Amino acid sequence: MFKRDVLSLADVINRCLRQNGLETPLLQKRLIDAWGTVTGSMVERYTAEKYIRNQILYVKITSPALRSDLSMMRTRLVARLNGHVGSKVITDVRIY
Repeated sequence: MFKRDVLSLADVINRCLRQNGLETPLLQKRLIDAWGTVTGSMVERYTAEKYIRNQILYVKITSPALRSDLSMMRTRLVARLNGHVGSKVITDVRIY
């Protein structure tokens, strides 16, 4: 008899995504979608746009007071967002 390499469906999908270069864009999309969950609905209301460039999440906040508060919480936001996704996707958050 021969031994088969049995993998779970999740492992097969992750391997396929990694081989085709789609793992990072998928994780980035998950992180951007998690912004409202991690920060809360009030912050989500004042968020105008979000995007990731060079492992930095850029977030436009329309409220100056909230922008100041979130800028002081950058390291905690990075840790919570990466933790929510389960991978180190971003290294910094820039609030503008």
